Amino acid sequence: MTKGAIFMSNTVITIGRQFGSGGREIGKKLSEKLEIPFYDKELLTIAAKESGISEELFETNDEKPTSSLLYSLSTNPYGVGGYSAMTDMPLNNKLFLAQFEAVQKLAQQGSCIIVGRCADYALRNHPQAINVFIHADLEARVKRLMRTEKLTEPQAKEQALKIDKKRASYYNSYTGKKWGNIDSYHLTVDSGVVGIDGAVKIIEDFAALRASYQGAI
Repeated sequence: MTKGAIFMSNTVITIGRQFGSGGREIGKKLSEKLEIPFYDKELLTIAAKESGISEELFETNDEKPTSSLLYSLSTNPYGVGGYSAMTDMPLNNKLFLAQFEAVQKLAQQGSCIIVGRCADYALRNHPQAINVFIHADLEARVKRLMRTEKLTEPQAKEQALKIDKKRASYYNSYTGKKWGNIDSYHLTVDSGVVGIDGAVKIIEDFAALRASYQGAI
């Protein structure tokens, strides 16, 4: 497959990931291989610039669940869009909506890879979105975190469980869906079984097969 096969079809690959599964590294390597833009923390800078909200607020609240006192976006009477005008909207929801709109604008600009930030939900109506979830069993993730983050085994296990819980709560609160549920993704990959490079290859091949299939119908 050539990089143009994905780029020309305006494909946006979203990557949800368990902590320690290597989702960011997989997305970055795939971006470099296909020569299309990659967004992870970079999305926060873009959302801050376009919304006028401090980037520091985005960073301190990044993928943090909403308080139980705040309403879920899935039941938000305002709907998505126009966050700057919703002066009575809680800050967490304003930050989410700013990222939501940033994801949609990036997808309109062309092919790219977006990690986290409920991008699969933001692009649920995008005809060329490929939603991927990267996972691995806890033992594999703990070993990876011990190696990459220089953590002890107890620290790595605690971090993996804590951040997964946070990401799940954030995703579930704002989308009304369940984080990691296979119904939300086109492809799930166990990086603990196939490795980082193997996961990159699987996603690349899947995108090529999808482009080929769509071209045939």
